[in-house]
Amino acid sequence: MRQSVKSLSYLSLAIASALSTQALAEEQALDSSDPSLERIEVTARKTVENLQEVPVAVTSIGADDLAQNGIEVLTEVQQFSPNTTLQRSRGTNSTITAFIRGVGQQDPLWGYEPGVGIYVDDVYMARPQGAVLDLLDVERIEVLRGPQGTLYGKNTIGGAIKYVTKEMSGDTELKVQGTVGSYNQTDFKLTGQIPLIDDSLYIGFGVASLQRDGFGEYLQSALEGQDKENYNKDVTAARVTLEFHPSDDLFFRLNYDKTKDESNAKGGYRLLPSILTDAPVPDSVYDSYTSLPTWNEVELEGISFTARWDVSDNTQLKYIASSRESYSPTNIDFDNTALPIFDVPAIYDDEQMTHELQLNNVGDNYKFVSGIYYYDGESCGQFEAILEVLGNALGAPGLTREVTGCNNSTSQAVYAQVSYDLTDQWSVTAGGRYTKDEKEAYVNNGLIFATVYPESGWVPGYVRPEGELVPEVLNDKQDWSKFTPRIGVEYQAHDDLMLFASYAKGFKSGTFNPRASTAEPAANPEDVDSFELGMKSEWFNNRLRANVTFFALDHQDRQYISVLPGETAADLNQRLANVGESESTGIEAELAFRATDNLELTASLGTIDADFTEVLDTNPETGEQFDKSDRFTISNTPDYTFNLGANYTLESNIGDFVFNANYYYRDDYVLFEEDSLLTQDGYGLLNVGINWFSNDGHWTAGLHAKNLTDEEYMIGGYQFVAPLEDGSYAPGLGGDNTLIGYYGDPRTVSLTVSYQF
Repeated sequence: MRQSVKSLSYLSLAIASALSTQALAEEQALDSSDPSLERIEVTARKTVENLQEVPVAVTSIGADDLAQNGIEVLTEVQQFSPNTTLQRSRGTNSTITAFIRGVGQQDPLWGYEPGVGIYVDDVYMARPQGAVLDLLDVERIEVLRGPQGTLYGKNTIGGAIKYVTKEMSGDTELKVQGTVGSYNQTDFKLTGQIPLIDDSLYIGFGVASLQRDGFGEYLQSALEGQDKENYNKDVTAARVTLEFHPSDDLFFRLNYDKTKDESNAKGGYRLLPSILTDAPVPDSVYDSYTSLPTWNEVELEGISFTARWDVSDNTQLKYIASSRESYSPTNIDFDNTALPIFDVPAIYDDEQMTHELQLNNVGDNYKFVSGIYYYDGESCGQFEAILEVLGNALGAPGLTREVTGCNNSTSQAVYAQVSYDLTDQWSVTAGGRYTKDEKEAYVNNGLIFATVYPESGWVPGYVRPEGELVPEVLNDKQDWSKFTPRIGVEYQAHDDLMLFASYAKGFKSGTFNPRASTAEPAANPEDVDSFELGMKSEWFNNRLRANVTFFALDHQDRQYISVLPGETAADLNQRLANVGESESTGIEAELAFRATDNLELTASLGTIDADFTEVLDTNPETGEQFDKSDRFTISNTPDYTFNLGANYTLESNIGDFVFNANYYYRDDYVLFEEDSLLTQDGYGLLNVGINWFSNDGHWTAGLHAKNLTDEEYMIGGYQFVAPLEDGSYAPGLGGDNTLIGYYGDPRTVSLTVSYQF
């Protein structure tokens, strides 16, 4: 690891030296009136700074770029951030799978902590359910890569995604936007603001209805009257904001938001024909079969309050409080047949409350950020693993493994970070965060020789028996404390070139196994140590921006679920423990070039070499411990990704036309870490768009085509089969060939028109 960092250091300095020598000579020949790139401001270090002054690997995409590229949901941002994976999860449209630099969370079960933090206006979203946010009234999206344990705390060992909404201008504004597109897409958004007291009190609002037919259908359904659309969209969202500016030094914001996603449960694509019923491999990857209801729901609701006081020109106090809750009843048909072979109806129910008080101070030669933080969250759930066909084969009327429980936690933290200028060229950054976590959990787990659903009425005519149906197997609590430091050094070679090196530590919270079948101990926190060498640079009078980061990280005490053999195929015995370690090294480069006043070219590249170095397991028969890291691969992490883009503005007497195109490529990657049977080959997405802006500033229109070549690519799956030497498969849980894939969006075309009053 040290040798890798040393080699990267030499390479970084060599590149910077070569570029500096060439660019300084050429810049002298350029006129100051030449076109230049726009300044980008970010809040990666919890204070407003120029992107080029921040010694952090961060991608920022503003509202204009989001709109001009037709970006509608948070997951599309992955195309513009190197070594980043943001995908819709397996069974719903609203649950996110997020990985950065090979660190993330694949299983969205309650109690499992994410590796990438999601923030909306500095409010942390603890669970992945509902985190695939549709963009409404957004100012920018920031992607912070690498551990953010000092300023953002636990569960940001891969990085953090920041969704920043717009502050109000104080004027009366109203914007109406409509979109029509492929698969009968019909979206409607209405946003606006009204001053209640001039220059002091404003109210803002936003509502959205987002509708689309399915990309495929359920070819068979065991239940009558079910909506057979698959991969459809049915989302409504609303936001109300009250802002109060009593003076130039004071700012208050109260925000309420609610989102309801009633899109159907997603059915997976059978990669193997069923051996128990008539369910061949469908012709379309978006078609499926099911024995469960097709309805699904993800409901989010939250309120937040922000107070900001500029105590002086140099000192600011900021307080952020929030309360959020989500409720998600969902249907996941693992086997994707019209028989109840392996069905999992489930409920996720989460609540959280946060408080954060920040004190920031800026001097002539330093910047100081500090704060205290409190989090209180309840994460509960229930799922039924219905194996009715297997139960019938055993002579029972059905068979269900029921698991219910909660993982509730509190977290307290205090943090501080200072950046200090030693000279005009040299500066240092040092900070740390101390966190104390406490988690309390219970799990009920057991077999029921009947077919059981989470609630009465889940399927027509079903009445759930009263009382607890399975025994409590775990009831425990534990606490952990961690100190996560960050230290760095920056060298400002000249006004437009900064070199930096840093070390940062992050941790992912310890947790209890929500699927525990015995009173097993909690898994301890995961740790990541990260080293970065970077360059932030602008050349040729700010016509070319080149930001490059080299990183190396050591991921320790990885939490991993091991499946234990049981007496029958119905046993879902799983053990959670800290059994893994991995290492990663890579490069991230982001380039932007203003070729002319009207033409801008962009490029980004991410490479990563990530491997497990140790995965320990225990032979249940002999008790002997062994290393099985040769069977493991870092999931959802291509060896490289790149994006090439162009944006051209054509001025005319009827307004400006902006043409854009980008090509995004992901190398091959696996979907599962252990013995993955699902590998997605490398693929590219070609997207093009034309935008029009009227001269009076009222009208805009955009025509966007995405995935123009109609690529088919897997973003999730399930594997419950065992490969045999002859290339066939032995059936897994439920007795069927359950090898399932979920896919990204096909080719779509949409037209968006908006009017700003």
